[in-house]
Amino acid sequence: MNKKTIILPDMPMGGAYAHATEACGLIFTAGQIPMDSITGQLVTGDFRKEVHQVFINLKRVLAEAGTDLTKVVKGTVFLTDMNNFATMNEVWAEYFPTEDVRPARSSVAVTALPNGARIEIELIAGQ
Repeated sequence: MNKKTIILPDMPMGGAYAHATEACGLIFTAGQIPMDSITGQLVTGDFRKEVHQVFINLKRVLAEAGTDLTKVVKGTVFLTDMNNFATMNEVWAEYFPTEDVRPARSSVAVTALPNGARIEIELIAGQ
């Protein structure tokens, strides 16, 4: 199996991993939290803005890998509070507005996320 590592040099990383990996014709993104890559700070306070920041990050990673949100086949959402599910789902629908681009998705509650984030999303996309 051939595999390609995708790293965006100007995007923060908090560990020994890649922003994405390409394998078997698919792009697997690392989980993205609402970290602003310009300031290096976590976006906090307004959960809707946090979710949008996660998608900004995911779109950058997918673009670097040569794909985009229309090619996403699966997403996994990690939330520290399921009371934020409805807001996340509303923002998700802005990025996947029609049935032909809506991927499969799992949403799970977790105790904690890196840097105190309240949301993390990872995606699998075709090319």
